Amino acid sequence: MENIVSPATCNLHHRHSIQCFIPPYMRLKLISSAESRPKLLKSHLGDLSLDEEIRGRRQAYAKLKPNEKNTLTTVQLKAGGVKKSVLEKISDDAAVIPKPSRLVYSAENRKALPGKLIRDESGKVSGDQDVDNVYESAGATWDFYYSLFGRNSIDNAGMKLIQTVHYLKKYDNAFWDGKQMIYGDGDGAIFASFTSDIDITGHELTHGVIQYECNLEYKDQSGALNESLADVFGIMIKQKMLNQDVRTSDWLVGEHTLVGDEYAIRSLKAPGTAYVNHPDLGTDPQPANMSGYTDDPDDNGGVHLNSGIPNHAFYLAAFDVGGFSWEKVGQVWYRAMCNKNLVSTNATFADFKQATITEATSLFGATDQVTASVRNAWNSVGV
Repeated sequence: MENIVSPATCNLHHRHSIQCFIPPYMRLKLISSAESRPKLLKSHLGDLSLDEEIRGRRQAYAKLKPNEKNTLTTVQLKAGGVKKSVLEKISDDAAVIPKPSRLVYSAENRKALPGKLIRDESGKVSGDQDVDNVYESAGATWDFYYSLFGRNSIDNAGMKLIQTVHYLKKYDNAFWDGKQMIYGDGDGAIFASFTSDIDITGHELTHGVIQYECNLEYKDQSGALNESLADVFGIMIKQKMLNQDVRTSDWLVGEHTLVGDEYAIRSLKAPGTAYVNHPDLGTDPQPANMSGYTDDPDDNGGVHLNSGIPNHAFYLAAFDVGGFSWEKVGQVWYRAMCNKNLVSTNATFADFKQATITEATSLFGATDQVTASVRNAWNSVGV
């Protein structure tokens, strides 16, 4: 049965920003730059209002208790010559090999969810580029988590990957609402379709993984960690699909979604430089170090802004270790994300730093380069 989204009241100074891909600081900048253009201003205000509405829905879903069958156990695997422990679902039937279950719908530029089913696992290429983009990117995300960590979908219990494209008209965002992915087409001037980058799909579906693991509270440092983990795994999913190592990757997120070859939405390599002197957005305000930490009331205490700090820590550690980011440092970050004893729902940057050092030591040893690189990376960003 379709879920019809109800209207919401816009609040420019909301305390609770949502886990949409486009952060409030970009949205508010667009509103400010459109003050003399009433039609455009109305559009941006409407998107901000919708963002707030979705936030409430997502918070409610996050409070639901996971199915008791999602029991986790530690198993030993050997990959790339490194013995590691990963979290894996206890299967009811060990002979059954998990496979992705993707359902892609079109909202047909309306608000009804999930919309009209266009493609599923039995269907061929649809011919709708947005539908086919998210079908493939969701498959790559599922494969990333399963092949590397033995994780069976978002909830580790075979959850269907429901995605809706063509949400509203020219909606400038994409988000995981707690149950499914939703993508706007973009306005075509500042933002292209939000299906353009696999790291956007990876980012938002990782919010789902976080929801079923440490379920980080979406404010202050725990919220910034939530956003950072989504970026970190989003960029690794992109790198793995493109077979890029740490030195060939551009470490940019949303580079095809923000219109203009010189622009991206975020940079893990150099937070604060993803876009510079953009005619509508100005310059990327993300800090790369605790010296620039910002308590922004329009962004839940700076969850999107301050995520640049742990993002940069991951980049520094992965770049120092070399090779493919997901082989060693990515393993450390995944284990930390899934370690509820070390990473509570209100974890700080310092808590997550200690969790990654502990997991690196467990995987590679206290004197190994990986452990040293992880520790040095956090120190370098001031945590």
